[in-house]
Amino acid sequence: MQNVTPFHIAIPVHNLAECRTFYREILNCEEGRSSDHWVDFNLFGHQLVIHYKPKSETESVHHNPVDGHDVPVPHYGVVLPWDTFQSFSEELKSKGVKFVIEPYVRFAGKVGEQATMFFYDPAGNALEFKAFKDMGQLFAK
Repeated sequence: MQNVTPFHIAIPVHNLAECRTFYREILNCEEGRSSDHWVDFNLFGHQLVIHYKPKSETESVHHNPVDGHDVPVPHYGVVLPWDTFQSFSEELKSKGVKFVIEPYVRFAGKVGEQATMFFYDPAGNALEFKAFKDMGQLFAK
């Protein structure tokens, strides 16, 4: 696999202070630049920016079935090394994170076998973190 360059993603949050605390203290993201309306974070080497957006009462969560679970769409996250995923998931459990999909191994024994977990940030953005024992399975068919 070639070297991966950092991605940039900007997501809406309706409570900047609450989400700032979540990303800094729960996910251990280092905070970068900020203003009254946005905050940059280092999310495992990638640039995540939370931007204030008033909460909309009309937004609903969509789910798609994957491996017997209802996966929230849209979602974002990072593919982590296997050992990092294991320690990170344990840390999240110890901090009381409520999982939409508890950490488990998806597609066990099949092409694309991976560890995965899903949870929401305080603004309702769905996050997925995953890991492969064999990174060659990331795009395997």
